[in-house]
Amino acid sequence: MSDAAQPGAAEVRAAAEALKTALDRHLEAVERRSAEGGSGAGAARAEAAVHAAFDELAAAGEAYDELLYDVYDEVTPFEIPGGDTMPAYAGPEEPSTLSVLIRRDYTVVEPQRLMAQAQRVTALDPDSADADEEALEGPFAGSGVHAALSVLFGEYEPDEIATRHEEFGLEEGDSTLWVIAGDEPAEPGEWLGSPFDGADPEQVVCRFDVSAVFDEEDLYEEEDEGGGPVVRAAD
Repeated sequence: MSDAAQPGAAEVRAAAEALKTALDRHLEAVERRSAEGGSGAGAARAEAAVHAAFDELAAAGEAYDELLYDVYDEVTPFEIPGGDTMPAYAGPEEPSTLSVLIRRDYTVVEPQRLMAQAQRVTALDPDSADADEEALEGPFAGSGVHAALSVLFGEYEPDEIATRHEEFGLEEGDSTLWVIAGDEPAEPGEWLGSPFDGADPEQVVCRFDVSAVFDEEDLYEEEDEGGGPVVRAAD
């Protein structure tokens, strides 16, 4: 058993008070935004304050929900928003460049199938394995999977792997695609060292999410806070 102190009634009560305070701050921020109107520097500050209060409220709600469950084995009737809310769009009205950011998660559920597929590729084209060919045939499963992934992702386009993932012993997880607007093209090689660090949520034109957490079985579309479409699908 862990020596760390377990949360008790006092912690739950403190979390409830913090949630009440966050509710008050969020309402105050919304009221101030309404009083400011829809334009100008004051309105922009008010909008930013609402976003900050929203994040604080979400964090306080999640903390209270977790403590309530840990201490009393009870839950709240509220669904705590995930990290998929987007700030208002603040990019160029007529973008001259676009960046497309994609993340797809997979679980390796059948390592032997993965390595068998990679071995088929190397049998047809031995040069595709390069230095990884030994690892594919070696006794260490970990290095074999590592090498197989290098071979397959070197041979197939990511979209083809997404379509044929079951053939490769992979199971799909969440995925997201962001389309980000820009004014000027990047210099060659400028972002290759850290390709996702410069992603600005305020310049997202639209995004497409796929996750098992969504209830709808079919694709559906809604508007994000910036007015751009957020298309989501159940996994």
